[in-house]
Amino acid sequence: MAKNLPPLRLLSVFEAVLRTGGVRAAAHELNVTQPAISQALRQLEDHVGARLLDRRTRPAARTRAGEILEAAVVDGLGRIADAVEQIRGLEAAGHAVTIACSVGVATYWLMPRLARFSALHPHVAVNVMTTPQGAPRLTPSIDLAIRYGLGQWGDGLVELLFPERVTPVCSPAFLSRLIDEAGGDSIRLDRAPLIHVRAEDPTWLGWPAFLKQRGLPEPLSSGRQFTNYVQATQAALDGQGVMLGWESITGGLMREGRLVAATTDQVVPREGFYLVSAFGAGEREAARLLKDWLLGEG
Repeated sequence: MAKNLPPLRLLSVFEAVLRTGGVRAAAHELNVTQPAISQALRQLEDHVGARLLDRRTRPAARTRAGEILEAAVVDGLGRIADAVEQIRGLEAAGHAVTIACSVGVATYWLMPRLARFSALHPHVAVNVMTTPQGAPRLTPSIDLAIRYGLGQWGDGLVELLFPERVTPVCSPAFLSRLIDEAGGDSIRLDRAPLIHVRAEDPTWLGWPAFLKQRGLPEPLSSGRQFTNYVQATQAALDGQGVMLGWESITGGLMREGRLVAATTDQVVPREGFYLVSAFGAGEREAARLLKDWLLGEG
């Protein structure tokens, strides 16, 4: 096999030319001259016995042979980069663990629990990586991920962390104001200022789906729009409207009395929050300790 493989240096040059869009940009990135890049490309073509780039076009287009080699090089170099990253993390793996989740879950569900975990296990360093929404990916540098969905993922060990429930919530003062304006002891959600979160994941329950499931009329106004649940929650705390309170995000605030249920309406989604562990993560002490503790807390 080794006899058929071109030098890694030539493959790196080829990948850089394709990724950056040309010889000049690749030479700048690799800190070499343009003639050196061109010579490396010719050497690679001589090695494989075929033209990889059609130099009659500007920029040079990939030939069919170039497309085949590009797919293999991108995949191969990516695997090597992942392996190097994983190897570099082996030394610290016994005392550090990385967990990924959305910003909202990290802020309102995970961080309060991590304080208690750190008090019990001060020797374990917990790194938290956040995504705006959705299901964070597992990579060689991520041991655990908290995802919302049906639990149908195959890239790790999936265990239910907690089910969800969704309730309209607002600040106590805002609810009192709405009740006074309604002239009774209850409010109508279609007439209340609603706080919306623009979610990319279609499984996240929004106001239109919530009102439809509860058989309630559509809102009379568009309300306020936010891009994540941290912003929306702060707006609700500030008395700017009624938001859909997910137990994972607003449950603690409701127990503290900072937010209250605006109505008795509630929806329990089919989806829940799951802890996904990378295969082999349980062999590392830090990952195993955090995983077992979170499952017990959830």
